[in-house]
Amino acid sequence: MKVTFEKYNPLWTASFASLETELKTYLSDFDVRIEHIGSTSVKNLSAKPIIDIMIGVKDPEDLDKIPDLLMAEDYIYYENYNADMPYRRFFVRLHQSPGSLGLPVHITSIADVTEELHNHTWRMAHIHVIPLASEHWIRHIAFRDYLRNHSVVREEYQQLKEKLSKQEWIDGNDYNAAKDSFLKREEQKAIQWYNDL
Repeated sequence: MKVTFEKYNPLWTASFASLETELKTYLSDFDVRIEHIGSTSVKNLSAKPIIDIMIGVKDPEDLDKIPDLLMAEDYIYYENYNADMPYRRFFVRLHQSPGSLGLPVHITSIADVTEELHNHTWRMAHIHVIPLASEHWIRHIAFRDYLRNHSVVREEYQQLKEKLSKQEWIDGNDYNAAKDSFLKREEQKAIQWYNDL
Protein backbone atom coordinates (compact mmCIF):
# COMPACT_ATOMS: atom_id res chain seq x y z
CA MET A 1 0.00 0.00 0.00
CA LYS A 2 1.01 3.61 -0.47
CA VAL A 3 0.29 6.09 2.28
CA THR A 4 -2.00 8.94 1.27
CA PHE A 5 -0.12 12.16 1.86
CA GLU A 6 -1.82 15.58 1.66
CA LYS A 7 -0.76 19.17 2.16
CA TYR A 8 -1.80 20.73 5.43
CA ASN A 9 -5.54 21.37 5.51
CA PRO A 10 -7.04 23.78 8.08
CA LEU A 11 -10.20 21.65 8.00
CA TRP A 12 -8.29 19.06 10.05
CA THR A 13 -8.63 21.37 13.06
CA ALA A 14 -12.39 21.54 12.55
CA SER A 15 -12.58 17.75 12.23
CA PHE A 16 -10.73 17.38 15.49
CA ALA A 17 -13.08 19.83 17.23
CA SER A 18 -16.11 17.85 16.05
CA LEU A 19 -14.63 14.55 17.22
CA GLU A 20 -13.56 16.11 20.52
CA THR A 21 -17.15 17.19 21.21
CA GLU A 22 -18.40 13.70 20.34
CA LEU A 23 -15.84 11.99 22.56
CA LYS A 24 -16.54 14.30 25.51
CA THR A 25 -20.19 13.28 25.27
CA TYR A 26 -19.41 9.56 25.19
CA LEU A 27 -16.87 9.83 28.01
CA SER A 28 -18.75 12.33 30.19
CA ASP A 29 -18.46 10.05 33.25
CA PHE A 30 -14.66 10.27 33.12
CA ASP A 31 -12.23 13.07 33.91
CA VAL A 32 -10.39 13.22 30.58
CA ARG A 33 -8.23 15.62 28.63
CA ILE A 34 -8.46 15.44 24.83
CA GLU A 35 -5.68 16.69 22.54
CA HIS A 36 -5.12 16.87 18.79
CA ILE A 37 -1.72 15.30 18.11
CA GLY A 38 0.23 14.01 15.14
CA SER A 39 0.97 15.74 11.86
CA THR A 40 -2.60 16.93 11.23
CA SER A 41 -2.22 19.09 14.36
CA VAL A 42 0.83 20.96 13.02
CA LYS A 43 0.22 23.89 10.68
CA ASN A 44 2.16 23.70 7.39
CA LEU A 45 3.00 20.00 7.80
CA SER A 46 1.65 17.50 5.29
CA ALA A 47 0.04 14.35 6.64
CA LYS A 48 -2.09 11.32 6.12
CA PRO A 49 -5.59 12.84 6.37
CA ILE A 50 -6.37 10.88 9.55
CA ILE A 51 -6.91 12.87 12.73
CA ASP A 52 -4.78 11.64 15.64
CA ILE A 53 -6.46 12.19 19.00
CA MET A 54 -4.98 11.53 22.41
CA ILE A 55 -7.28 11.10 25.39
CA GLY A 56 -5.65 11.37 28.79
CA VAL A 57 -7.23 9.65 31.78
CA LYS A 58 -6.31 10.56 35.36
CA ASP A 59 -6.93 7.05 36.67
CA PRO A 60 -5.13 4.25 34.76
CA GLU A 61 -7.91 1.85 35.83
CA ASP A 62 -10.23 3.77 33.51
CA LEU A 63 -8.33 2.43 30.49
CA ASP A 64 -10.35 -0.78 30.54
CA LYS A 65 -13.68 0.96 31.15
CA ILE A 66 -13.52 2.99 27.94
CA PRO A 67 -13.48 0.29 25.20
CA ASP A 68 -17.08 -0.86 25.70
CA LEU A 69 -18.32 2.73 25.59
CA LEU A 70 -16.52 3.60 22.37
CA MET A 71 -17.29 0.30 20.64
CA ALA A 72 -20.98 0.99 21.30
CA GLU A 73 -20.51 4.21 19.29
CA ASP A 74 -18.85 2.51 16.28
CA TYR A 75 -15.24 3.08 17.27
CA ILE A 76 -13.13 0.03 16.40
CA TYR A 77 -11.08 -1.19 19.36
CA TYR A 78 -7.69 -2.73 18.53
CA GLU A 79 -7.21 -4.83 21.66
CA ASN A 80 -4.48 -6.79 19.88
CA TYR A 81 -2.07 -3.88 20.52
CA ASN A 82 -2.49 -4.03 24.31
CA ALA A 83 0.20 -6.68 24.79
CA ASP A 84 2.87 -4.48 23.16
CA MET A 85 1.57 -1.22 24.66
CA PRO A 86 -0.25 -2.07 27.91
CA TYR A 87 -0.39 1.62 28.86
CA ARG A 88 -2.52 2.48 25.79
CA ARG A 89 -5.94 1.64 24.36
CA PHE A 90 -6.18 2.24 20.62
CA PHE A 91 -9.28 2.91 18.52
CA VAL A 92 -10.06 3.74 14.90
CA ARG A 93 -12.99 5.86 13.73
CA LEU A 94 -14.09 5.16 10.16
CA HIS A 95 -15.94 7.53 7.84
CA GLN A 96 -18.81 5.00 7.83
CA SER A 97 -20.28 2.69 10.44
CA PRO A 98 -18.28 -0.56 10.64
CA GLY A 99 -21.56 -2.48 10.89
CA SER A 100 -22.78 -1.09 7.57
CA LEU A 101 -19.52 -2.30 6.02
CA GLY A 102 -19.62 -5.72 7.66
CA LEU A 103 -16.53 -4.97 9.75
CA PRO A 104 -15.85 -5.92 13.37
CA VAL A 105 -15.64 -3.32 16.14
CA HIS A 106 -13.37 -5.48 18.31
CA ILE A 107 -9.96 -6.52 16.97
CA THR A 108 -8.46 -9.16 19.24
CA SER A 109 -5.85 -10.59 16.87
CA ILE A 110 -4.16 -9.71 13.61
CA ALA A 111 -6.49 -12.23 11.92
CA ASP A 112 -9.39 -9.86 12.64
CA VAL A 113 -7.83 -7.05 10.60
CA THR A 114 -9.47 -7.16 7.18
CA GLU A 115 -8.10 -5.63 4.00
CA GLU A 116 -10.60 -2.79 4.39
CA LEU A 117 -9.25 -1.90 7.84
CA HIS A 118 -5.73 -1.68 6.42
CA ASN A 119 -7.02 0.85 3.88
CA HIS A 120 -6.29 4.26 5.41
CA THR A 121 -8.73 6.04 3.09
CA TRP A 122 -11.55 4.48 5.15
CA ARG A 123 -10.20 5.98 8.39
CA MET A 124 -11.30 9.29 9.88
CA ALA A 125 -9.35 9.20 13.15
CA HIS A 126 -6.97 7.27 15.36
CA ILE A 127 -7.69 7.55 19.07
CA HIS A 128 -5.02 6.82 21.69
CA VAL A 129 -6.18 6.59 25.32
CA ILE A 130 -3.36 6.78 27.86
CA PRO A 131 -2.80 7.93 31.45
CA LEU A 132 -2.15 11.64 31.84
CA ALA A 133 0.68 11.00 34.32
CA SER A 134 2.80 9.07 31.84
CA GLU A 135 5.91 9.65 29.79
CA HIS A 136 3.87 8.82 26.68
CA TRP A 137 1.49 11.72 27.24
CA ILE A 138 4.39 14.16 27.61
CA ARG A 139 6.23 12.69 24.62
CA HIS A 140 3.32 13.27 22.23
CA ILE A 141 2.50 16.77 23.49
CA ALA A 142 6.17 17.80 23.52
CA PHE A 143 6.80 16.57 19.97
CA ARG A 144 3.67 18.29 18.63
CA ASP A 145 4.59 21.60 20.25
CA TYR A 146 8.24 21.23 19.19
CA LEU A 147 7.23 20.86 15.53
CA ARG A 148 4.89 23.83 15.83
CA ASN A 149 7.78 25.97 17.12
CA HIS A 150 10.78 24.66 15.14
CA SER A 151 10.41 25.21 11.40
CA VAL A 152 13.74 23.55 10.48
CA VAL A 153 12.77 20.28 12.17
CA ARG A 154 9.25 20.51 10.73
CA GLU A 155 10.71 20.88 7.23
CA GLU A 156 13.06 17.91 7.75
CA TYR A 157 10.08 15.83 8.85
CA GLN A 158 8.12 17.06 5.83
CA GLN A 159 10.86 15.92 3.45
CA LEU A 160 11.10 12.51 5.12
CA LYS A 161 7.34 12.00 4.86
CA GLU A 162 7.35 13.06 1.19
CA LYS A 163 10.06 10.50 0.45
CA LEU A 164 8.29 7.70 2.35
CA SER A 165 4.91 8.47 0.75
CA LYS A 166 6.31 7.39 -2.63
CA GLN A 167 7.15 3.88 -1.39
CA GLU A 168 5.01 0.76 -0.98
CA TRP A 169 4.25 -0.42 2.59
CA ILE A 170 2.73 -3.56 4.09
CA ASP A 171 0.54 -1.42 6.35
CA GLY A 172 0.58 1.72 8.50
CA ASN A 173 2.81 0.06 11.09
CA ASP A 174 5.42 -0.65 8.42
CA TYR A 175 5.30 3.02 7.33
CA ASN A 176 5.61 4.20 10.95
CA ALA A 177 8.64 1.97 11.50
CA ALA A 178 10.43 3.78 8.66
CA LYS A 179 10.04 7.08 10.55
CA ASP A 180 11.22 5.60 13.84
CA SER A 181 14.85 6.75 13.90
CA PHE A 182 13.90 10.36 13.07
CA LEU A 183 11.10 10.34 15.65
CA LYS A 184 13.23 8.89 18.46
CA ARG A 185 16.00 11.42 17.84
CA GLU A 186 13.72 14.45 17.63
CA GLU A 187 11.38 13.35 20.41
CA GLN A 188 14.29 13.36 22.86
CA LYS A 189 15.12 16.93 21.85
CA ALA A 190 11.45 17.86 22.06
CA ILE A 191 11.07 16.49 25.58
CA GLN A 192 14.14 18.40 26.76
CA TRP A 193 12.84 21.59 25.12
CA TYR A 194 9.39 21.06 26.61
CA ASN A 195 10.74 20.44 30.11
CA ASP A 196 12.81 23.63 29.88
CA LEU A 197 9.78 25.81 29.11
